[in-house]
Amino acid sequence: MTPRTVGVGAWRDAVAGAMRDGRRFAGLWASGEPGAPELRVALTGTGEPVLLRCAPATRFASVIDVAPAAVWDEREAHDLYGARFPAHAPLRPLVDHPADPAAWTVPVRGPDVHQVAVGPIHAGVIESGHFRFHVVGERILHVDARLFHKHRGLERAAEGRVADEALPYVARSCAADAVSNGVAFAQACETARGELPDVDLRRGRTLLLELERLYNHLHDLSAMCSGVGLAAGAMAFAALKERAQRVNAALTGHRFLFATVRVGAGDGVAPDAAALARPEVAALGAEALRTWRELAFAASVQDRLEGVGVLTREDALRLGAVGPTLRAAGVDDDERLRAPRLWYDGFAAAQPEEPTGDVAARVGMRAAELPACLALIDDLLADPPASGRTQPAGTPVSEALATIESPRGRTLCAVHLDGDVVRRVHLRTGSYANWPVLAHVVPGNLLPDFPLVNKSFELCYACVDR
Repeated sequence: MTPRTVGVGAWRDAVAGAMRDGRRFAGLWASGEPGAPELRVALTGTGEPVLLRCAPATRFASVIDVAPAAVWDEREAHDLYGARFPAHAPLRPLVDHPADPAAWTVPVRGPDVHQVAVGPIHAGVIESGHFRFHVVGERILHVDARLFHKHRGLERAAEGRVADEALPYVARSCAADAVSNGVAFAQACETARGELPDVDLRRGRTLLLELERLYNHLHDLSAMCSGVGLAAGAMAFAALKERAQRVNAALTGHRFLFATVRVGAGDGVAPDAAALARPEVAALGAEALRTWRELAFAASVQDRLEGVGVLTREDALRLGAVGPTLRAAGVDDDERLRAPRLWYDGFAAAQPEEPTGDVAARVGMRAAELPACLALIDDLLADPPASGRTQPAGTPVSEALATIESPRGRTLCAVHLDGDVVRRVHLRTGSYANWPVLAHVVPGNLLPDFPLVNKSFELCYACVDR
């Protein structure tokens, strides 16, 4: 993949033109020298993704009017690389954390308006995130989300290393999505090297991705039950998640599937381990679906979820929502539908029972996706993949990107290679894409309902602390 270079003056028009052709914004990032960086933007759709490159400059035309999903990306490019976007005003800091709240919050004024600050330290065992609510009584008028509290510099740490040594920095940006992040990086590197995975590598990686999806969805259903105070449901799904992670450990040696992805190769699954795992996956799957059916008919639970945190179909598309959040709003889009380097032949994405875009729909999407996930896992374990590897299949290029459907939605990884050395890597996860969407749907809801909205997205803090 060779990026198409455009001049600074043609930057916005090039992005707008690609979107008029049916492409969707997938990420914008800066590279090169701070103070005079280059910009790149990825746009996906049918066929190969489009990668645009803007020549080095200090000032760039903002694209947020044609791609509102780029708001965070431009703010991050400004904070980390000094890119200036005069038309993006006010360009509030994102990664930088000024002491004065007025520098990063939206002013909200009026009778009886007051602020409620939550975090960044929370009662739960989670990473740091600060939410500043502007409310009248208990009605939320606006929320400012301040994340990026523990910027770890993982992308920079990966640069200058060969691909296999760089992969752990990308994969470990989030424990819960370690496979999604790792596969996205590996596929981007392999695309740049002109390589294609063989059947066993495709099947092996697909198995890992679905095992990751299974335990994440079970966790999310448990968290939602906890959010409405249904201890029995929370414990039931937490126990099922534990069983799923024990299956992970039995098949791969690690509960979170760490170190299961490599660039250019992958380990197989022992037939004996696969034979033992199949009945356990079937049993926990049947119990999960039975437990969900009980919740679906529990009026006291559903009454808390319906009509809360509504994301319309139009706003989901405009703001670049991804994953179950996007599908719950009625948009039939899933990266697994266009994954030739994986094993999703004949895959059909689950449809929401009612695409209402509220908390109930987002929670229901997780449950709706479980049967296909379980069926894929069983099919792959019935004929367990052997060790696989990539084969030369094209001319190497210096830059490439890959997209993966993580449990939270599309994760994009872009790499710039010099031989096998990583010169630049950029990771944009499903959580990164959906955090601004979450902030958008919160206003108008009651403050006590924020935990429900938050848990229905179930986003990762660590993904933005990369």
